Amino acid sequence: MAAEGERLNKFLSEAGVCSRREADREIAAGHVTVNGSLAQVGQRIYPDDQIEFCGRPVQGKADPVLLLFHKPVGVVCTADKRYEDNIVDYVHYPQRLYPVGRLDKASRGLILMTNQGGLVNRMMRGRYGHEKEYLVRVDKKMTGDFPENMAGGVYLPELGTTTKPCRISRLGDDRFRIVLTQGLNRQIRRMCAVFGYEVVDLLRVRIMNLMLGDLPEGAYREITGEEYKELLAALVEEDDGR
Repeated sequence: MAAEGERLNKFLSEAGVCSRREADREIAAGHVTVNGSLAQVGQRIYPDDQIEFCGRPVQGKADPVLLLFHKPVGVVCTADKRYEDNIVDYVHYPQRLYPVGRLDKASRGLILMTNQGGLVNRMMRGRYGHEKEYLVRVDKKMTGDFPENMAGGVYLPELGTTTKPCRISRLGDDRFRIVLTQGLNRQIRRMCAVFGYEVVDLLRVRIMNLMLGDLPEGAYREITGEEYKELLAALVEEDDGR
């Protein structure tokens, strides 16, 4: 912590208590104390200060966390508490986490959650084309060259853009596997709609090297060990190649 101190809202945010903006609201509401006295918005703190939030000691910067969560249909991938079904409240993890990217409300499957802002930024860099794999079921039997026609790219009039080429394989009369390297809003649903199909089930099973596997719906697990090292190594390679 610098000699001139650190802003209290930044300290609370890095400790995983809440965002900086929310920290200012909590401070103003009288929920934070510094050395036993009510804190003030904009206050700076120092290494020996004792910080409490709602009567509980705050220990400082939180340990890095990366979760793999099996999102059910109906959960909204946002940290915004104005949404009753937001993913942060649903997971109810002891530290404050944020979703990495999004998975629309009607879809289910793998989504990552973390307290590492830098990791979020690195994984969201669209130019690197991180692979995301999905299992999709549509509303009727597939005919002709659908979904193979989607593989070369599909123009989406609502977004005014053409999707990047992707990999697709059939799994049955109404099911297919698709691997994307971009994440446009409701991309797979929009792509299918161009050919007259409606997605009735969409399950994300992989992001880069991270697999959903047999993790139950609504459950999460921490990503550690070799799986975590492999992910970081891939991101480091991208950084070195910039």
